[in-house]
Amino acid sequence: MKLFYIILGATPKGRNIEQHDVFFGIAENLKDLVPEMKKFWQEADGKIHIDAYQEVRFADGYELKITERTGKDSDDQLYFINLGGYKPGYFEEFHEQHLMVGKSMGEVVKRVKKTEFYQTMGFKGAESHIDEKHGVDIDDIFRLNDILPETMKEKYSIVLEKSEEQNQNNVMHLGYLRIEKLQ
Repeated sequence: MKLFYIILGATPKGRNIEQHDVFFGIAENLKDLVPEMKKFWQEADGKIHIDAYQEVRFADGYELKITERTGKDSDDQLYFINLGGYKPGYFEEFHEQHLMVGKSMGEVVKRVKKTEFYQTMGFKGAESHIDEKHGVDIDDIFRLNDILPETMKEKYSIVLEKSEEQNQNNVMHLGYLRIEKLQ
């Protein structure tokens, strides 16, 4: 089984522009996640596409392994962080997302505030932030286990093992992909 990190896109009824959301799922392949993606974003009425995805094998110096649910969480946890920031003269908000490993949310918050994005994507009156708040808030950083679909939380555990492997990049797939093409 693999952990997939997916950027979904859709223009739900009543919206003027395309919206995006992040979906995490555990499956053998991307195709197996289509029903869960549709369930996750019901307002899109099945008209969802994928803008980017990756199989997460590594994060923050750790190798990820999916196991049957053990019921016991390890000290190290995987967190998903969505940063938002601004550049003078650009009429938009920019985003950068991170997967980080830490023993607590507080530890991860301290580290994410040291990222280049957080340090440089803001100016007086438009400070860099963790999305949805003007500062760091627990609602804006998620322990990955907490945002998996319920059926996956009950069945699987994400095991993190410190890794010395040199190439720890996850292969990214970018570009518009209609989920109907996966079925």
